[in-house]
Amino acid sequence: MPFTYTRTVRFQDTDAAGVVYFANVLAMCHEAYEASLAASGVNLRAFFGDREVAFPIIHASVDFYRPLFAGDVLTIQLTPAQVAGDEFEIAYQVFSGEVAGRSWAKALTKHVCIDAVSRTKKQLSEDLMQWMRQFES
Repeated sequence: MPFTYTRTVRFQDTDAAGVVYFANVLAMCHEAYEASLAASGVNLRAFFGDREVAFPIIHASVDFYRPLFAGDVLTIQLTPAQVAGDEFEIAYQVFSGEVAGRSWAKALTKHVCIDAVSRTKKQLSEDLMQWMRQFES
């Protein structure tokens, strides 16, 4: 079952045209990612502060179907999936209002697990695998 995160669009998220600036949708999705980790019991300080392991994003994309404005209440659903032994991706669906309707945007981030010192790829940890299993489709 996907993880669900709710957030209100703030004025600071918008551009000069009054709609959400494209890069800010990715920032909102990353907020949902962090919230899903916390909800599954991951210590965020330890996860993001680990000096031995890192999970950089190696690909990101966003598709927009309708504009998002300041004051819109968004529901972001995320579904993680393992891609390889050292990679995972997160699919996001962004809704405004009822989730039952059509999504207003979708995004995808692809991450790789690396040794933070040597910058070489590492296998995903069991903790991360458990997080993925909890929210996979």
